[in-house]
Amino acid sequence: MENQEMTRMKELVDLLRKASKAYYAEDREIMSNFEYDKLYDELVALENSTGMVLAGSPTISVGYEAVDELPKEAHESPMLSLGKTKDREELRSWLADKEGLLSWKLDGLTIVLTYQNGELVKAVTRGNGEVGEVITNNARVFKNIPLKISYTGEMILRGEAVITYEDFEDINSRIADIDAKYKNPRNLCSGSVRQLNNEITAQRNVRFYAFSLVKADGVDFENSRQKQFEFMKSQGFDVVQYVRVSADNIIEAVADYEERIKTYQIPSDGLVLTYDDIEYGRSLGRTAKAPRDSIAFKWQDEIRETTLTEIEWSPSRTGLINPVAIFEPVELEGTTVSRASVHNISILKGLKLGIGDKITVYKANMIIPQISENLTQSDNIDIPEICPVCGGKTQIKAINDVMSLYCMNPDCDAKKIKAFTHFVSRDAMNIDGLSEATLEKFIALGFIHEFSDIFHLEDHCDEIIKMEGFGEKSYNNLMQSIDNARNVILPKLIFSLGIANIGLANAKVICRFFNDDLDSMRKASCEELSEIDGIGEVIGKAFVDYFENEDNNSKFDRLLNEVKIEYEQIDEQNQNLSGQVFVVTGSLEHFASRNELKDIIEKRGGKVTGSVTSKTVCLINNDITSNSSKNKKAKDLGIPIVTEEDFMSQYLGM
Repeated sequence: MENQEMTRMKELVDLLRKASKAYYAEDREIMSNFEYDKLYDELVALENSTGMVLAGSPTISVGYEAVDELPKEAHESPMLSLGKTKDREELRSWLADKEGLLSWKLDGLTIVLTYQNGELVKAVTRGNGEVGEVITNNARVFKNIPLKISYTGEMILRGEAVITYEDFEDINSRIADIDAKYKNPRNLCSGSVRQLNNEITAQRNVRFYAFSLVKADGVDFENSRQKQFEFMKSQGFDVVQYVRVSADNIIEAVADYEERIKTYQIPSDGLVLTYDDIEYGRSLGRTAKAPRDSIAFKWQDEIRETTLTEIEWSPSRTGLINPVAIFEPVELEGTTVSRASVHNISILKGLKLGIGDKITVYKANMIIPQISENLTQSDNIDIPEICPVCGGKTQIKAINDVMSLYCMNPDCDAKKIKAFTHFVSRDAMNIDGLSEATLEKFIALGFIHEFSDIFHLEDHCDEIIKMEGFGEKSYNNLMQSIDNARNVILPKLIFSLGIANIGLANAKVICRFFNDDLDSMRKASCEELSEIDGIGEVIGKAFVDYFENEDNNSKFDRLLNEVKIEYEQIDEQNQNLSGQVFVVTGSLEHFASRNELKDIIEKRGGKVTGSVTSKTVCLINNDITSNSSKNKKAKDLGIPIVTEEDFMSQYLGM
């Protein structure tokens, strides 16, 4: 059982965090300063007496830090997968006359934690089982990982990083674009854990649940896995929920879990059964792929029978045309589904699909709809000979013995999806509601052929509202976002065109050089552009080539008819940063985002880049003592590292 001191520490951390948030972020008080200080002192005393500090404790400060990449590291011993079964009687037979621990098999990202001298020193993802990614900085901001424990030897444990359904739904509720929403908690968690900036990780409410103790020398666990679980709990870790089972009660225990999963807030895709007897489990050894001391139980897939009504052919940016099965709606795992990807021609032919066939469908891992069986097998689907988007010829290609359908037209609109995705991106036209997936759908349906078509999507109002994942509210939000995009500054408009090598910073430099005279810019020669500081011959030629293309100019003219160009007021008297290059990293306190600071620098004639070079004037980082790669590079090159306030004082005169 969790001791009273640990319970009280968790209560205090939670209460003090809420009080701080209310006071500093919401401008309200939920307790007096006197009461806060009293509770704070109580927490300090408990931390001193237990030797433990919980994640999120107000007594410590975990700084945010961005890295350029996550380093890789090999595991000391391979992290194997578990053998699996869906048969409850097989679980009973596997356990035989032994006792075991039956626990949730959580569906997140497996992490290995290492503690030395009572402090977290390393966190590594499972990766491919042999090599993982080092995410120590991110693990420090998980919601419930103890950063300091009372055990001072080397302790290594494994667990699952997860995001609860409640937090998943909360994060998705703040995303307006239906197609930009995260598909499931596991994908959101995986991306959150592996962020290069741990400030983003901290915002995602990632939690860690320990499920295996690898090492803790000098502790007598009395040859019991359960004792190991109790030890991990005593050190402040949340462990996966488990029950002790034998052959007599394991079927009943599985049934209990099956009932609880309906309301369980942590994603789970099954159960894990492990022998409590540590030495017995070790004596069994392992196969090439799995240890023999544990086995996973997967729930039987819920299967429903339905009728195939259509095969939709969905082109993608690679030219691949995917068959998608449309069937009469059925309830699966608590949601209504009516479509499933068939993936390729080989699978389509293997299932012998035909319109009107009786098929059975299920959700793989209780998430992704799939066809399990075709009961009719009429095999009457015609493979399209022309692309549904451009009308170009199609061809079936066999790659690694898998047959797939491709559009052979190099100018197919579906292949231009990246250009449209760039056009609507935040730094370009900033149109919310048009994710890459949504654009692919609109292009496949013939709604969009060029940029100007986006401003006429209201012509397809009825069709869009009826599309899966859309509705009247999503449609209205999209229309509002498109209307907002009609007012745009010239550099963003130029950047949105996707001209090779023309980033937003270069677009601003070109616009500034020509005083926002669009006609002069479109008629400029390569020589003129090459003379602009920071542009050069390669970028200049790309710009000229784009506007020498008659088709590009015609499309750009049609786009100009849809937008109103707003001109930024440049203070010519305040260009004190002209020609200077800066790098911004880490979190900011005085600016809403890095982009806000970047805009201020550029309005004063400066330039912001993503990496430190010999041309960098200074690196702006509030954590000047961090060991981030940018700080190291700046120190190696003798580039000054300044805090946000120092930069504002020295360079902005603020």
